Amino acid sequence: MTVRRLVVPRVVAAAATVLLLGTGCSSGDEDAGPAGRSPGTSSAGSVSASPPSPPPSAPPAKGSVKVVRTVTEGLESPWGLAALPDGDLLVSSRDSGKIYRIAADSGKRTELGSVPGVSPGGEGGLLGIAIAPTFGEDHWVYAYFTTDSDNRIVRMAYDEKRPAGDQLGAPDTVLRGIPKGQVHNGGRIAFGPDRMLYAGTGESGDQGLAQDKDSLGGKILRMTPEGEPAKGNPDADSVVYSYGHRNVQGLAWDAENRLWAAEFGQDTWDELNLIEPGRNYGWPEVEGKSDRKAYVDPVEQWSTDEASPSGIAYVRGSIWMAGLHGERLWRIPLNGTKPVAKPQAFLDGEYGRLRTVLPDGADGLWLVTSETDTRGTPRSGDDRILQLRVS
Repeated sequence: MTVRRLVVPRVVAAAATVLLLGTGCSSGDEDAGPAGRSPGTSSAGSVSASPPSPPPSAPPAKGSVKVVRTVTEGLESPWGLAALPDGDLLVSSRDSGKIYRIAADSGKRTELGSVPGVSPGGEGGLLGIAIAPTFGEDHWVYAYFTTDSDNRIVRMAYDEKRPAGDQLGAPDTVLRGIPKGQVHNGGRIAFGPDRMLYAGTGESGDQGLAQDKDSLGGKILRMTPEGEPAKGNPDADSVVYSYGHRNVQGLAWDAENRLWAAEFGQDTWDELNLIEPGRNYGWPEVEGKSDRKAYVDPVEQWSTDEASPSGIAYVRGSIWMAGLHGERLWRIPLNGTKPVAKPQAFLDGEYGRLRTVLPDGADGLWLVTSETDTRGTPRSGDDRILQLRVS
């Protein structure tokens, strides 16, 4: 049986909920309580699209982070972030189901509209968003969200000439049938250098789905912009690209077009993985590094109190990883596929839970906080988008 626009029956989601109620949430879940936020202050895959270039020199072992400015604040449960061709940002609100445009220079906020069919609850709702590589011609905005029956990906035409709040066209379903649950809904989507659409999914609390190649849960998916299996996938009739994942919320490509992913562990280890097509990343058989050759070991791992990793980005030779429960930004400097030093932590507890990072196009980062998602301890001004200068 192959996976193609699979619709998962409601009984799967129900079973996942029963399993969750029976086992409880681990410290590694994104909905774990805050890790002890200190009172801080805020400031104002790998199909190559082109021939490989010479590898860049390795970054220094020690880096630095400076908060340049607060771009905007007062956001409600922000989750996904995407950059428009002109540099402005789109941000999704998990619980309201709305998408906003943020002017990168002034921080002015404009509501595009609500995504129909979003059913928020637990860790579900309106999650990742992405801009099509062909946005200049078709104005497609992609969104990953939770419905009453599943998680799915849709695309909507964005018309900024229409009145605010009514700028999104009717959703066109790209892929449906990703298992949903109160936890582990995955949700990150991004277009790769090969112009294909990638999605990180979770196993929705039903651990066995991660090893089931006929399920879309606990996977990294790769598809055409229309939702069909992309050429070069391990199974020509399936969108499944890699499997054995618990809950993937971070996707990024390095300078050599290699795909990296961040993954929530359960009780012991969170992971940063180098993704290779068709490989098995071990969950639930292993968590973190092991000596079992059937499974791919993570490149780096963290205790669940230190990380609970959500978004990642590649800038200046390093992977930058946002931590929810860990409430810090991690830097992993790379020489090719190997770290050149131990991961380095920044902003520890200063801004609370950190959800999403995105390159700002100038060797810096946009960073989204996540204190208003019912799991944080919001202060005045939360949640925020910050601009960082990094090295």
